[in-house]
Amino acid sequence: MPVHPAPPMRVLPPHLRRLLPGMLGLALSAGAAATLANPSQAVEPSGAKAAQVYCFMRSNGNNHEVSWAAAYGVIKQTTGVFKPPPERAAVMITEAVVDNPASYPDCARYLGDLHYRRVYGGAVSAPDSTGAPGAPAGAAAPGAAMPYPR
Repeated sequence: MPVHPAPPMRVLPPHLRRLLPGMLGLALSAGAAATLANPSQAVEPSGAKAAQVYCFMRSNGNNHEVSWAAAYGVIKQTTGVFKPPPERAAVMITEAVVDNPASYPDCARYLGDLHYRRVYGGAVSAPDSTGAPGAPAGAAAPGAAMPYPR
């Protein structure tokens, strides 16, 4: 039985080549939307690991800055080429704790510190008598950029 060579590959016509990047982008967007629509995939593994590090350190007496630096370092090491900005990393940790509070007992009380600086600016100071973080001296206006440790 003779073996027939495969037919030669044809090059896409120019009008289809122009559409290819848009179609590829659409396919990638649809995949991302499908992932976000599935709640079981909403929490990223690096966010869960960072939440574990952050909550463990805070519950053992470390302050926010030290715990945040360690947790953000975990996220930067485990997310691949594209590193999420600090604001996204804080949200990843928050999502992990909120989605699985039993895995992070007593950690909810520390989540405010992850977002406090973005909302009020400046460093997180010692808690006041109510247990809430005190207002930092010279606090920036709400919505100001948050200088996360990097």
